[in-house]
Amino acid sequence: MSGRKNAAGRTSPWLLILISVGCFFATYNFLTMHGRGRDGPRKFLGGGDRGSYGSGSDPAKRFHVALTATDALYSQWQSRIMHYWYKEMRGRPGSDMGGFTRILHSGKPDGLMDEIPTMVVDPLPEGKDKGYIVLNRPWAFVQWLQKAKIDEDYILMAEPDHVFVKPLPNLAHGDEPAAFPFFYIKPTENEKILRKFFPEEKGPVSKIDPIGNSPVIIKKAQLEKIAPTWMNVSLKMKEDQETDKAFGWVLEMYAYAVASALHGVHHSLRKDFMIQPPWDLKTDNTFIIHYTYGCDYTMKGQLTYGKIGEWRFDKRSYLQSPPPRNLSLPPPGVPESVVTLVKMVNEATANIPGWEDDR
Repeated sequence: MSGRKNAAGRTSPWLLILISVGCFFATYNFLTMHGRGRDGPRKFLGGGDRGSYGSGSDPAKRFHVALTATDALYSQWQSRIMHYWYKEMRGRPGSDMGGFTRILHSGKPDGLMDEIPTMVVDPLPEGKDKGYIVLNRPWAFVQWLQKAKIDEDYILMAEPDHVFVKPLPNLAHGDEPAAFPFFYIKPTENEKILRKFFPEEKGPVSKIDPIGNSPVIIKKAQLEKIAPTWMNVSLKMKEDQETDKAFGWVLEMYAYAVASALHGVHHSLRKDFMIQPPWDLKTDNTFIIHYTYGCDYTMKGQLTYGKIGEWRFDKRSYLQSPPPRNLSLPPPGVPESVVTLVKMVNEATANIPGWEDDR
């Protein structure tokens, strides 16, 4: 876990052994020792939602939707919308969606346990994430994969701010997972830093895919091997000041990409996996809307990104309370992707019981 480096700046032989062979057991025992017995009972619902499947869906291709989340209200309302659209799309033709689990890494149950199939797992030991909450994600997956009963052979790693705009098929091809390429994940431009975690004997840094862990559809057996390494690399990157400063909020994404490459796993890069408004304008060739960026416009439909618009939809506007039902639609001239996003949010909130109740 401490990860010492030699004078050449490469990862030490002991760390390589830890990552490639023994990291799971060492780290699992260490973190579990610090995380057990603090918050009472745990609720494990690893199988998740069942219900109908898409017509013609091949059971061998079905994937389990795994959503990592916290108990913060901000995460809760996004998770409710995401789960609503999962249920809407799961049974439609072309879908390979299987069960669903919200992996709640807050360490204790919350008010959505009866609404969304949930497994509660421990967060990292106090102070270990250094305020970087997503550092808990790899550790959450390690626990879930160990403790849950997962019927499907594949897993989709997803996030609360994902909305399914149409049924999602299994985009993976056998042992080649499918992932979305992020323009800001640039392994070859960060070779000096990445060599601390991806030694030269592993090959060129171009073997590291320009991806994060989400969205990714991957074989469960592959993720079981990658997840402990992903966790260890994430922690080591956070502990390294140069790496932490260079990667910032995408550090955990780089860690997944590195961990996959360490295990020799290459992803098929699917730009049609998702879109990110306001930069992507249409939804006709995608499966997921990722609403991570704010959408700000004038009443004439002109984008004012970085400046609060006369009309706006930004998830960060709803940190303390969920968005109200029946949000105003964008003015004329706003891209179809933004219009569709707001309509889908409105449809979900109109149909989720007790939407504005405290949870």
